[in-house]
Amino acid sequence: MALDDRRYKAARLPDLRTPELWLRPWDPGADDDVDAWLRGRADAEFRRWNTPLRTATDEESAREQLRAAARNAAEGGAAPYCIADPVTGRPLGHIGVNAIDRVMNTARVGYWVLPEARGHGVATRALALATRWALTDLGLYRIELGHAVGHDSSCHIAERCGFRYEGTLRGAMWEAGRQDAYRDAHLHARLADDPDPDAS
Repeated sequence: MALDDRRYKAARLPDLRTPELWLRPWDPGADDDVDAWLRGRADAEFRRWNTPLRTATDEESAREQLRAAARNAAEGGAAPYCIADPVTGRPLGHIGVNAIDRVMNTARVGYWVLPEARGHGVATRALALATRWALTDLGLYRIELGHAVGHDSSCHIAERCGFRYEGTLRGAMWEAGRQDAYRDAHLHARLADDPDPDAS
């Protein structure tokens, strides 16, 4: 671990745990975390539904993205979590409470799961856990979740976790693999005083 990577652990997010899942801060100094981030962001299914502002193309660019995420977390702008196996700590995916606005007490949430972890309820459990923490311990009032129209699995996950569908946002996301063309997105949201569903 480089000296710089130790610095990014200074302002740590709290670990969030259930018997089935562990949400822990990403570690830019851990090769397993860097590899998982690189694989997740390069995955064809991820790229089908998301077009990141910056792509991770190799180990160093992935590590720098994790460092940038840690800096953002330390400044209070986001809470980026590695979704991990509760026993081994092995990365399964990512969930982030992003664009935290402390004036309005709002944020946006996004997530992805590695191919080998899909189909086991990982995203649903991670979203339920992160949302519960953000609406209670973090003190947020509203969390939004957006996904490209046609991404039915994200729609179902949102609804299972109590994120009500609020409408279609026209041209709110980039098309897959492009930053010069747009597509529509579905907007879901959850409020602090909405019922907390059993998302299991």
